Amino acid sequence: MDIELQQKLAQIVRTHRAAALGTIRNGAPIVTMVAYAVADDFSAFYVLTSHLSQHAQDMQKDQHVSLLIAETDDGREDVHGLARISIRGKAETLPFGAPGYTVARNLYLARFPKSEPNFELGDFDLWCITPRGARYIAGFARAFNLTPDAIQEAAAANPSGTLQT
Repeated sequence: MDIELQQKLAQIVRTHRAAALGTIRNGAPIVTMVAYAVADDFSAFYVLTSHLSQHAQDMQKDQHVSLLIAETDDGREDVHGLARISIRGKAETLPFGAPGYTVARNLYLARFPKSEPNFELGDFDLWCITPRGARYIAGFARAFNLTPDAIQEAAAANPSGTLQT
C-alpha cells in the first residue's frame, strides 16, 4: 500500500467519530453504532458504553469484535467506491485506575467533551479495542489486508488527519 492510501486511511479514522461495532449475540453477529476515540498510533480504539447496552453485554461474553469506519457518502453513483476500514479486534474494559485509563479517557473527552458526565455514572465502562487485523478498501479494486503493524504505519503516514497533496 502506498503512502497516499495510508494517508487516506488515517484521514478516515481520525476525522470520523462514529463507527459500526460488530459483536456476537446469542451466536449471531449484530451491529450497532458507537462513538469512538483512537490512540494516536492506532494501536487502540476506545468506546464508552453503558452496562445496559446489548453491545456491552455482548463484549462481556465474547471479546471478539469488529469496527467499521467508512468514508462519508458523498452521493456518488457507485457507493462501492467509498473508502472504508473494517477492523477485527479484542475488546477489554479499562477500569478506572488501570494502566492507560487516564490517557484513553482524555482522548475520548477531547473528541466528545459532553460525555464527561457519563464517566461519573456507575453503569458506564470505557472499553479498549485492540486491533488484530483489518481489511481496508481504498476504492474500486484497491483492497488490502492489514496487520496491526500496517495499521500503525498508516497512522504514522498521516499524523494530522488531513490529506496531504
